[in-house]
Amino acid sequence: MNQIIDLRSDTVTQPTPEMRQAMANAVVGDDVYGEDPTVRSLEQKAADLLERPAGLFVPSGSMGNQIAVHFFTRPGTEVVGETQCHIFNFEMGAMSALSGASPRPVQGCIGILEPEDVEKAVHPTTGYTTPTALLTLENTHNLAGGRIMSPERMDQLVAVGRKHGLPIHLDGARIFNASDALGVPASRLARGCDTVMFCLSKGLAAPVGSVLVGDETVIKEARRIRKLFGGGMRQAGIIAAGGIVALDTMMTRLGDDNRRAKRLAESLAEIPGIAIDPQLVDTNIVFFRLRSKDQTAGDFAQELARSGILVHALDDDAVRAVTHYHITDTDIESAVDAVRRAVTPR
Repeated sequence: MNQIIDLRSDTVTQPTPEMRQAMANAVVGDDVYGEDPTVRSLEQKAADLLERPAGLFVPSGSMGNQIAVHFFTRPGTEVVGETQCHIFNFEMGAMSALSGASPRPVQGCIGILEPEDVEKAVHPTTGYTTPTALLTLENTHNLAGGRIMSPERMDQLVAVGRKHGLPIHLDGARIFNASDALGVPASRLARGCDTVMFCLSKGLAAPVGSVLVGDETVIKEARRIRKLFGGGMRQAGIIAAGGIVALDTMMTRLGDDNRRAKRLAESLAEIPGIAIDPQLVDTNIVFFRLRSKDQTAGDFAQELARSGILVHALDDDAVRAVTHYHITDTDIESAVDAVRRAVTPR
């Protein structure tokens, strides 16, 4: 078996030696009591990056998103978001199960919402409609292939939310990939949002965790909701230390991941049997489709795995590949060669 080149997700990243050292030496305390100094340092660093007063360390991005949903909604209200957004599709129906809220999906243009469509989806409080309680945005958009929502479009959508008195939550799991690609601070991409969640455990390569940021009132209640959802942690500074190193050392290299994803997309576009538009690859996620009806994405992924290349089969013909800091330029070329051998011509 060749050396494994794992393109399934950037969640497969391993902590760096510097992270492991920091984790081994971390000063810890009981975080539920608010006594873990390393967790507090991480939360403040994250809040400062997004220009928010406070932050909350949570075990996962999904929990961070659902804490925000729980804070801003009540049972019997709706959450407006893009049809393919992570909060609606990959969080186990948590907004309904944990908060009694319902999704109001709005179809975007390759993941990007149109302000006028959001406007139409907002329901006022009446005697016969389910009121809208929250607008949720996603930047970058996972299922749209890591698409970036521009600062200008973010401003337009925030304006729609404000017009209707809606709070706005940003699922910014990979917001720093977008920041690097655009050359603007992540805080600019989050401007106007009441809460923002970003992940430490994807391209930043920390072993565990995400951070939810917002104002002090929101984060104080979010801490209570985290405990309600089973996310209260004790000596969590051991993992928070890895997150601090991630923020200090890994953001400046995310451009390499974005560049390699673009190179992968351009090379795949030259292969008969692969359907992909490289112009739609903004960051580190590459989605492509198989043209042949004689080969499923699952079969294709299994064939690639025999060559040591791991990808994620999404449905009958769609495949996802994600670059991260373990993936080199040579790995990209190896992956492309393996695809040429594995794909069934159209």
